[in-house]
Amino acid sequence: MPIFKAIYKKLSKKWHPQAITVGAPVEMDELCNAIAQMSTVSRPDSKAAIEALGMVMGSFMNAGRSVHVDGLGTFYYTCVSNGQGVDSEKEVNANQITGTRVRFVPESTRKGNVVTRGLISDNLVWTNIKSVSTLDGTGESTTPGTGGTEPGGDGEETDDPLA
Repeated sequence: MPIFKAIYKKLSKKWHPQAITVGAPVEMDELCNAIAQMSTVSRPDSKAAIEALGMVMGSFMNAGRSVHVDGLGTFYYTCVSNGQGVDSEKEVNANQITGTRVRFVPESTRKGNVVTRGLISDNLVWTNIKSVSTLDGTGESTTPGTGGTEPGGDGEETDDPLA
């Protein structure tokens, strides 16, 4: 259950939903345990494979290649040169680069005019944070239907300190 909250954007002067995360990030041990439970790979083997994947991907990307992982997506580098522009193409050089980013494009499939992302469930249902009372990272709600009084809420008062 992905969760959103209402935020006010000064530029448009409108309220919009913004995705938020809850709980602590899923760490390597939890990820490896989940992989081991749903496959024939042991937890130590899954950990070794994931650690090797990061190193191997870095090696290929450092060689100028993008990396595509079936079912996950494509990773590639971009560079930025904030405030470091020059007047001609001949003057462009690596010293202008002020930062490097790793970009990710999720796996997608196309059926007619519909594009589906591999990491996005077909039955995805967004939930307003104001309707969730326990944010322990499990996605379980014990008290549905609380809301706030600010614009974009449903007008009900709430005692929830996270609202």
